[in-house]
Amino acid sequence: MLIVEESEIFYSKKENFPMKEETYKIIGLAMEVHRILGKGFLEIVYKDALEIEFTDNLIQYEREKPYSIEYKGRLLKRKYNADFVVYGNLILEVKAQSGIYEEDIKQTINYLACSKLSLGLILNFGEDSLTFKRVILT
Repeated sequence: MLIVEESEIFYSKKENFPMKEETYKIIGLAMEVHRILGKGFLEIVYKDALEIEFTDNLIQYEREKPYSIEYKGRLLKRKYNADFVVYGNLILEVKAQSGIYEEDIKQTINYLACSKLSLGLILNFGEDSLTFKRVILT
């Protein structure tokens, strides 16, 4: 089962989800980045700023973590590179565009499938306010 939650319903719709406190922390740090930088930069700028926030707040993360894709018992040449893996078990994807689209959700689902993780978070810095979607595979 797939659950996708948007930022508008983040606090009211589902209060019992995996890594609740950790997710709140990441979103709070992302809001700080957005508050300072605003919209308009490339994704890489927001990733660099998030990396500073993670380091300053002692949050364990890996950046551009590669994941292999298996096909019929063999590894394919291409790999997926997740923007971040935070706390060892949360895929974090960073966007800087006019919205979070179906393709972004599908990309995150693919990362979750390759990584064998169940929680993804998409942060979008490309709008007037930070927007995000949480993707949970159950």
